[in-house]
Amino acid sequence: MQENARRSPILSHLIELRRVIIICFTSLAIAFCAIFGFFIDYLMIWITKPIQDKGIQIIYTTMSEALLTKFKVSVVGAVIISSPVIIWQIWRFIKPGLYPDEQKKCRFLFFIALLLFLTGVSFCYSAVYWLAVDFFLIQGAGLATPLLSLDNYVGFLFSFIIPFGCAFQLPVALYLTTRIGLTNYKTLATARKYVLLGIFILAAILTPPDVVSQIALGIPLYILYEVGLQVSRFTKNQRIESQI
Repeated sequence: MQENARRSPILSHLIELRRVIIICFTSLAIAFCAIFGFFIDYLMIWITKPIQDKGIQIIYTTMSEALLTKFKVSVVGAVIISSPVIIWQIWRFIKPGLYPDEQKKCRFLFFIALLLFLTGVSFCYSAVYWLAVDFFLIQGAGLATPLLSLDNYVGFLFSFIIPFGCAFQLPVALYLTTRIGLTNYKTLATARKYVLLGIFILAAILTPPDVVSQIALGIPLYILYEVGLQVSRFTKNQRIESQI
């Protein structure tokens, strides 16, 4: 009887997890079909219009390139559109295991993380991406006529804005690591010079191989590190807090 009692909660969690996975994949599939079936042409025009307005022609070099690029854009769009459903399902799954005060902290932390991600993407697209595009175009001016491949252009765009959004989660990451005791304010403050070096190495990995984009990501990341450092100063280690 005791063994069955222990198995019952585990089984119910697995059933609930399966339900969450099914709903998440279903919402992704519906969003993908809707975008690819009805909106992909408008979306591709919107994505390529800024570069075409500069007088640069977008081409495709293989028979399947246009179709595969549309698939790629549709997948990214589906993830964005269905993300509220996915996040809500994940939240419903983990919520019963949290205390009321932990639920409030998680909701606030999620809001901050979402705001930072959108800020990073918006900052990249409006202030950094086109600086990098202009930089590359200037380097090739008079040397060759730019004919951008559709897949390469879309891949370059995504490889630029998505890392910015993820990198802007640094203050949240520092809060979490301080909260669980992996870091503390004193250690983070002492490691400033090493962190600065690590940030620019990370920026070189996350961004396309040019100095402009690496600096454009490295400087905001360091500013966010300083913000996260101040957050860490006023964040208590969960283990120490539980002992008080």
